Amino acid sequence: MLRRRMGYADPTSGRDLLGNRSLCFIFICAFGLVTLLQQILYGKNYIKSAQQFSRLKGDETGNWTGPVNFLDDGSLKPARNGKKRCFRQNFQPDSQISVIVTPCLADIKKKKKRSQRYLDSYDGSYDYNSTACKELRQEIMDVKVLTMVKTSELFERWRNLQVCKWQQNMVETNNFKTSLSRCCNAPSFLFTTKRNTPAGTKLRYEVDTSGILPISTEVFKMFPDDMPYSKSQFKKCAVVGNGGIIKNSKCGKDIDSADFVFRCNIPPINDKYSADVGAKTDLVTINPSIITERFQKLEKWRRPFYEVLQNYENSSVVLPAFYNTRNTDVSFRVKYMLDDFDSQRGVFFFHPQYLLNVQRFWTVQGVRAKRLSSGLMLVTAAMELCEEVHLYGFWAFPMNPSGIFITHHYYDNVKPRPGFHAMPHEIFNFMHMHTRGILNVHSGPCT
Repeated sequence: MLRRRMGYADPTSGRDLLGNRSLCFIFICAFGLVTLLQQILYGKNYIKSAQQFSRLKGDETGNWTGPVNFLDDGSLKPARNGKKRCFRQNFQPDSQISVIVTPCLADIKKKKKRSQRYLDSYDGSYDYNSTACKELRQEIMDVKVLTMVKTSELFERWRNLQVCKWQQNMVETNNFKTSLSRCCNAPSFLFTTKRNTPAGTKLRYEVDTSGILPISTEVFKMFPDDMPYSKSQFKKCAVVGNGGIIKNSKCGKDIDSADFVFRCNIPPINDKYSADVGAKTDLVTINPSIITERFQKLEKWRRPFYEVLQNYENSSVVLPAFYNTRNTDVSFRVKYMLDDFDSQRGVFFFHPQYLLNVQRFWTVQGVRAKRLSSGLMLVTAAMELCEEVHLYGFWAFPMNPSGIFITHHYYDNVKPRPGFHAMPHEIFNFMHMHTRGILNVHSGPCT
């Protein structure tokens, strides 16, 4: 009675020495061990049965990737319900046939599955407005900024899009041209002319904004009377960049068939390269730094530079004479030199206000750099001067879309000064413009 009143408990009463709980625990462990042994033994039977199945049905299943179910007796049957497995054989010379269980194609992401399906049946003729191409184009447009995806992912989406035959979207193109016309107006202000820059004008430099060049009578005489080109004057234009991606492209004939061809910074177009880059040239830019570094600012011998220009037949040249004060004298010497050789070649100077407006336009599009590339300047001008614009040799990555390393230029591997241009962002914008049907970016072989 006293023990019950004080709450006394026997210390051995809670123990279960080899009682029910201990026996239950031992039973569970034994069951688990037996189950493990069964799995090991059955696993061997599964593989053995599958090998037998492969030997018997090799002709029928050699390339089969359909789903199958493994039954408890080691046999196989096609999977219909429940969890699926895919069955694939690997054949190796002088070895036994092996069986590999892999996830079914149905379990792969739908987007990748669609892309693979398009590529498997690729014949280069998918219509631009087909359902397949709309989906592939949307995959590019979903990448709003370059840093959203890895470069390899962007390349994959771009490769997939190549199954679609490009087609110009007139609505998108006209809207883009209207925006350019409002901000930049290349048909009126691409070059300095006697009409847009009268004598006595105090011309402000593009970069050295504190510097002003009074347009004297001598300088005024070097300007053309008016712009030599008008709005949408040319039906099809080719803007040829110098990227290594154009190497071995065999795009020369396509380029030469264009009504007007733009080139950047007097690249080589001799017989060694003409099959890829063509030979026709109507307008070529010249960076004054090229004249400074390769031709000693034309302060000594001028014939070597003149002979280089002869490769471009009767094409006109354009220089950024009013980018800064250092460019002015060197650019003017090109005009003087060609006059001395009685050349009829046109020599033009970019209007600094036009280049400033172009810089602001592309800044809004996400291209923020100290200086736009010459290629982007020409593409911008071409969009206003041409009905249809095709780009060749424009790429800003060390690998092509297939992941193969390429040289920076098609003629050398000299890299630009780091941090000066924003080439990847320029190309990214071209990809979007291609996807929208505004211009056509050629990044593969021409057929």
